[in-house]
Amino acid sequence: MAIRQKCIEKRTALLNATLHLVNNNGFHDAPMSKIAKLAEVSPATIYIYFENKQDLINQLYLEIKASFSNDAFHNYDDTNTVKEGFKIIWNNIAHFKLNQVEKSMFLTQCDTTPMIDKESREKGLLHLQPLLDLWERGQKEGVIKPISPYLLYAFSIYPLGFLMTMQQRKSCEYNEVNLVDAFQSAWNSIKL
Repeated sequence: MAIRQKCIEKRTALLNATLHLVNNNGFHDAPMSKIAKLAEVSPATIYIYFENKQDLINQLYLEIKASFSNDAFHNYDDTNTVKEGFKIIWNNIAHFKLNQVEKSMFLTQCDTTPMIDKESREKGLLHLQPLLDLWERGQKEGVIKPISPYLLYAFSIYPLGFLMTMQQRKSCEYNEVNLVDAFQSAWNSIKL
């Protein structure tokens, strides 16, 4: 049992080291040697858990995406009205982005990098299925604009990344009052 725990700890250390290095140095300046050093394991140990850097990055992406979706859909019920359901999801995502900054920064980088392979991106997209289903229902009910889910995401969810960055830079601080205004802006951007 102790050996198994040690394996989990090493894998977690490698994922955390990768997360830290990618967020601070970018994907290309996070070589396996630096990841191993930061995780306090030998470089060869990485290959026990991951095939290569691509596999390591993809697995980190999918684990963080799963964590993101667990938070995003907490207390969401698909029997809510479209607006109520969207508000629950949006607020959950806002709290994730503003409180899980390292994970959020990594996911933001993943949106624009070719490092995440197509299969992992498709698996990652599945984590958003309840939101996509809600938007589709909203379009059928005539509540949500009949536009691409990518546009819906770009105008209602993606701005949260900007808000997270501004808070990190201490340019502004987001509290419940600001988030009410931000939600209303997000809702106005997608509602009919």
